[in-house]
Amino acid sequence: MEETLINKVAQSGLITLNLEQYYPEGDRLFLDIKSTLFMGMVLKEKDFRAWIKEHDWSQYDDKHVAIGCSVDAIIPTWAYMLVGSKLTGIAATIHFGTLETLENELWLHSLNTIKLNQYQDAKMVVKGCSDKEVSPYAYVWITEKLVKIAQSVMFGEPCSTVPVYKRKTKVD
Repeated sequence: MEETLINKVAQSGLITLNLEQYYPEGDRLFLDIKSTLFMGMVLKEKDFRAWIKEHDWSQYDDKHVAIGCSVDAIIPTWAYMLVGSKLTGIAATIHFGTLETLENELWLHSLNTIKLNQYQDAKMVVKGCSDKEVSPYAYVWITEKLVKIAQSVMFGEPCSTVPVYKRKTKVD
């Protein structure tokens, strides 16, 4: 007697969402203005403006750039604005903060392109393994969105999942 193999995963109605598809491409750089500070603590406007004029901005061409200062100093807001104005038209994107906040901003921009209404009442698996590094930020963001609309949310692969959320059915 020949047994027929049944693909229970295919019959389950699970929809897999691979966040790797939304990976924000491009090089990331942190532009640290600490080197422009007098004695590593004070920003002098005249010196800073000279640095702005002399700095090689071409190194940021088509890069995602985070602007910040890695030392504890009081930096006037206009200083970041000057740097941003020089990067405009050169860098792919410009953000204030660390490389981590830059990464989160890039993910947010990319994830906002997902048409979530297609997952209404779906049984979702958010794929866990990928070739590109998917930020925990992306997983938390998509979970928050899916919990509001999906019937269930799981993490992993369709054949081996970790339950994250299941909508409770109402008892009449």
